[in-house]
Amino acid sequence: MSRKCFITGKSPGKGNHVSHANNKTRRTWGVNVQKVRILVDGKPKRVYISARALKSGKVTRV
Repeated sequence: MSRKCFITGKSPGKGNHVSHANNKTRRTWGVNVQKVRILVDGKPKRVYISARALKSGKVTRV
């Protein structure tokens, strides 16, 4: 199971790490996701939810 938000679909960002000498290497930004229990189709399920979705009240924890 990937570290992707179940509600918002947020997944790790990708880009370049640029050094002072302007060398570029690929890097990824992790997503602030928490593993929580929420109601999915009336049943509790343990899924990854982004911290922003939790703070905004888009889901109700069980």
